[in-house]
Amino acid sequence: MYFWYKLLTYLFYIISPIYIFLRKIKKKEDPERFKEKLSEIRLSRGDGFLVWIHAASVGETMSVLPLLEYFEKEKKIKKILFTTVTLSSEEVLRKKIVNYKKITHQFLPFDVPKYVNKFLNHWSPDLCIFVDSEIWPNLILNIKEKKIPLLLINGRITKKSFQRWKYLNNFSKEIFQKFDLCIASSKESEDYLNALGAKNIKNFGNLKFASAKNIEIKNFKIDFLNKIKNRKIWCASSTHASEELLCGKVHDKVKKSYNNILTIIIPRHINRIKSVKNDLNNLGLKVILSSDLDQLNDKTDVLLINTYGETSKFFNITKNVFIGGSIVNRGGQNPIEPSKFGCNIFHGPNINNFKEVYIYLNSLDVSREVNSAEELSLLLIEEFKSSKENNVRVVEKIDNHGLNILNNVFKEIQIYINT
Repeated sequence: MYFWYKLLTYLFYIISPIYIFLRKIKKKEDPERFKEKLSEIRLSRGDGFLVWIHAASVGETMSVLPLLEYFEKEKKIKKILFTTVTLSSEEVLRKKIVNYKKITHQFLPFDVPKYVNKFLNHWSPDLCIFVDSEIWPNLILNIKEKKIPLLLINGRITKKSFQRWKYLNNFSKEIFQKFDLCIASSKESEDYLNALGAKNIKNFGNLKFASAKNIEIKNFKIDFLNKIKNRKIWCASSTHASEELLCGKVHDKVKKSYNNILTIIIPRHINRIKSVKNDLNNLGLKVILSSDLDQLNDKTDVLLINTYGETSKFFNITKNVFIGGSIVNRGGQNPIEPSKFGCNIFHGPNINNFKEVYIYLNSLDVSREVNSAEELSLLLIEEFKSSKENNVRVVEKIDNHGLNILNNVFKEIQIYINT
């Protein structure tokens, strides 16, 4: 199977310059740095021990920010190479690491042998760490040919991806056994990794529960906070198509009891912003984009977020959050970040992607399932009747839980730093 995969990547090599150029024209790539995906590297490696971390997109990038603090303090590590795939992840990383001295960012090259070899020969990492579910066969096999330690942390294998890999059983074992250590994010992923041929698997819990202490949560300007101080606020995060309409209907229902309600909607993909805004306008709702925050007033119904990397700011001003991808059948999005702010978590019935996370949140009595706009609106009305603040006890428990996971993960990684 690997022969055919490698052959396809050789064929892709021929058209890859055209492909990346077209993506640049469509504004899907950085206009100045898009050739990094063709392994055009302008930065020098420097001397000393280099740790390379790869996290494809925003969620994966956010999950390893606490580890970066440990790496910054580790004297043996002289440089941290951080690669991502998406523009949004690079933007988020850039905003979060302004005070870090060791980190260099690059876009990951395509999984083509020539690009992979050039990338590895230039950076010559002493330790490679992949995050979540990033599996690139040419890259992985070349890393191991160079005898570089390769780790998978916060490994997440969904049932759907497991079934795809299992169909290619021999190929999957050839790839997954190359990891020197796999730290799973859940018991389910641990079992899947074991079935796919991975070795040295450990599971301490989901690393996303950990918090980066040196990453400052930016606050809103006082003018905005004054505008919303008398509003009843709730937030819908990581919403998918049709879920924004449900949230609009919830807003209308709650507004009958609380005329000062403000609904904040953070779509999973902001390239849908225009259609989402149109759908909400068609419900008769007054919508303001977060990029036009100064235009918000008492008549604004919905604040629609069209920027990346700022969700924590919005979780910090509300105590009720609906997590999307759970009414539609997408397996649910991650509820961990708002839970770390002591928010009540509401979700639909489809949460297979984060079953164990929700079991933990249920044990803290902070998550509730809803199946309709009617159910969600009734629960929000009940919450708005209460004057209680975000649950400090829950925040402390989650902080301690996350710190324990982080410490265990770092201890495992440190073995490969010190050898």
